[in-house]
Amino acid sequence: MTDTIDSLFARLAAEHPNRTAVTGDDATLTYAELNARADQLAHRLRDEGVHSGEVVALAAGRGAATAVHLLAVLKAGAAYLGLDRRQPATRRDLILRDSAVRVILADKDVAEEFGDSFTVIVPEDEPTAADGTAPTPLQPVPGGDRVAYVAYTSGSTGSPKGVCVPHRAVLRLVRGADFLTATPDDVFLHFAPLAFDASTLEIWGALLGGARLAIAPDGDLSLDGLLSFARETQVSVMWLTAGLFHQAVDRGLQDLPALRHLLAGGDTLSAAHVDRALEMLPHVVVSNGYGPTENTTFTTVHTMIEPGRAATVPVGRPVSGTSVLLLDARLRPVADGEIGELYALGTGLAHGYLNNAGLTAARFVAAPSGTPGERMYRTGDLARRTADGTLEFLGRADGQVKVRGFRIETGEVVAALTTLPAVARAEVVAPRDNSGTRRLIAYVVPADGTSRPSALDMRTQLARTLPDYAVPGLVRVIDDLPLTPNGKVDRTALEHRTVQERPEVNASFREPEGPLEQAVTGVWCDHLGLEGIGADDDFFELGGHSLLAVALIAELHRVYGVEISPIAFYLDPTPAGLARSLAQAGATQ
Repeated sequence: MTDTIDSLFARLAAEHPNRTAVTGDDATLTYAELNARADQLAHRLRDEGVHSGEVVALAAGRGAATAVHLLAVLKAGAAYLGLDRRQPATRRDLILRDSAVRVILADKDVAEEFGDSFTVIVPEDEPTAADGTAPTPLQPVPGGDRVAYVAYTSGSTGSPKGVCVPHRAVLRLVRGADFLTATPDDVFLHFAPLAFDASTLEIWGALLGGARLAIAPDGDLSLDGLLSFARETQVSVMWLTAGLFHQAVDRGLQDLPALRHLLAGGDTLSAAHVDRALEMLPHVVVSNGYGPTENTTFTTVHTMIEPGRAATVPVGRPVSGTSVLLLDARLRPVADGEIGELYALGTGLAHGYLNNAGLTAARFVAAPSGTPGERMYRTGDLARRTADGTLEFLGRADGQVKVRGFRIETGEVVAALTTLPAVARAEVVAPRDNSGTRRLIAYVVPADGTSRPSALDMRTQLARTLPDYAVPGLVRVIDDLPLTPNGKVDRTALEHRTVQERPEVNASFREPEGPLEQAVTGVWCDHLGLEGIGADDDFFELGGHSLLAVALIAELHRVYGVEISPIAFYLDPTPAGLARSLAQAGATQ
C-alpha cells in the first residue's frame, strides 16, 4: 500500500477545497486552508532537518491548529507523538528520551518547559505568506508501512512502551470501515487526548471521510460542558470512553438531536446503560468498540440499534481488515463457548514497540497460518465466541489472583456483581495487607432509582453463584469508579485506596461504637481511602478538606434524610462528633 494519511487528505482538499474541515475555538478552516497551513509548517519542519521516520512530539492543547500540526508532521514524512499535559514531568521526560525526540511543536505557554535540549517550534508564531499564496506542497513520502504516530501505553514493568502505528493501520480503521461510514454531512467530535488512540478515530475518521471535525474547547471540560458543546456544534458522531458513557447516560442524552452514531469503549460497558441510551436516543446507533492500541483503536465492534435486555454487552465481531483467533495456552484454537486468549491479525497491527525488540517479539508472535512473515498480537484478554460468531469479553488473562490458595478471575466476580439489580457498575481488586495476605475487595456503583445496596445482601446473593472463596470479604458502595485520564477504570487507584493505613494523628485510636459511629467511620474510610480510622480522629488531620466535607455531609443526608450543619461538622470534625450531630438531627440507629 502506497497511500498515506496525508496523501489522501491532500486529494480530498483538492476535490472539495471549500468544504469546512475543522472548527475550534482558535479557528475555522476549510479543507484547502488546512492543507495549505499544513504544507507551510511541513516546510518549516524540513528546514529544521526533520526527516522521514523521525518522531516529532506535540505539546499542544485542543484547537483547529491540532489538525494543522498533525498533517504537517506527516507531510514532512515523520511520525507524531502526542504528549499528555496531565502526565507528570518525569514520565513525559522518560517518553521523550525513549522516543529520541529532537523537535517539539508546542503551545507558547508550555514552550519554555522543555529547555535547550530540544528544538521547540511554536506554530502560532510562524509567519504566513504576505500575498496569501499557498506554499508549494511537499512531495508526498509514499509508503503505507511508514509509522504515522507513536502512542505510549503503560508497561507491566512500570516503564511506558511506545506503540509504532503505521499509516496503513489508520487507513484500515477509517477508510471503508464496516462499523462506521462517514459522510460530508457528518460532524465528528474531537475530545480525546492526542496521547490516547481514540483520537485516531475522531480526527482521521472525519478528515479522511470528508466530514467536519468539531474540536472541543481546550482544558478540563465538565461532562455537562461536553454535552452542551456536542449539541451546539451538531455533533453526529461521538466517541466516549466507557466511564464517560456511563456518566453521560446517567445525566441524560436526550437533547442531542444531530447525533446518529454513539461509540463507546476502552473498558467494559454496562448493559443497563446501553439499553437506557438506546431508549433515550431511538434514532441513534450505539457501538461497543474493543481493541488494544497495538491494533489501532478497534479490533472488534458490536453495534446495537435497540435495547437487548441482556446481562452483558458483547464486543462483537472483527472490523474490516482484522481477524481474530481464540487460542489456548498452547496456541490451539478453542471451540465455540470455550474461553481462550484473543489474538489479533491483519492490517491494523502496529509494527511493535519503539526501541524494544524483546517485548515486540514476545507480544507480536508468528501466526499459526504458516504464511511467512504473518504476525498476530497477543492481547492478554480472555474472550468466548458464541455460536453466531459474536465475541464476549471476559477480562484480562492476567486478572487472575490467588486468595486463600484458590485461583480467582476477578472478571468473573465483576460479572456476577453487575447482574445484581441494585448494581450499575463494579470493580474488584485483591490488594495485599501488611502481612502480605491478599483480600478480595469489591467497589460497586448503585443503579439509578435504587436505594443504597447493602453489602451484606450483595455478599449473600453472590454466594449463590460463586464459591465462598470468590465472594469479596469487603464490598464498598461508592458514587462512581475512579477513571484514568484515558477514561478506563483506574484499578491501581482502587488498590492504593484500599491499602493505605491510618496516618499518625493526635487522638489515640478508639474503635467506633454503635451503628452511627460505625456508619460515619465507614463513609470516611471510603472517601478518604484510609483503613482503620478511629472514632475520635480529626477529619482534617487525616487529609480531609472543605470540598470533601461537603460531599460527606451530602452522602449522610442522602442515607439518613437529615440535615447536618457544616458549622457543627467543623466544631467537632470526628466520626463521634458527626454521629452525635446525626442523632441530634433525628437520624435513626
